[in-house]
Amino acid sequence: MSKISKRPAIHMPTAEEDKAITAAARRDPEAQPLTPKQLKAMVPLRALRGRPKSENKKLLVSVRYSPEVVEYFKSTGEGWQSRMDGVLRKYVARHSRGA
Repeated sequence: MSKISKRPAIHMPTAEEDKAITAAARRDPEAQPLTPKQLKAMVPLRALRGRPKSENKKLLVSVRYSPEVVEYFKSTGEGWQSRMDGVLRKYVARHSRGA
């Protein structure tokens, strides 16, 4: 694989060019520069993509269940895996109290 970046190089404006750009933007009532408060509130787009991070992270494991167990939970409709997790959590709570 080539180590040459396919993205174009980014050239930052000089201080004079930046002042000219800002002045032009301020003259345009429909294109006002962002305020420091607005800039601070911005987040990278990457942070907004995908499913929100859960406080209760789950582990990805590979488990084999009896076909009738899987068929039963699947027959309960959408969210069957979460319901299965709930049943197992109740079991753990019930059986770990005396431990």
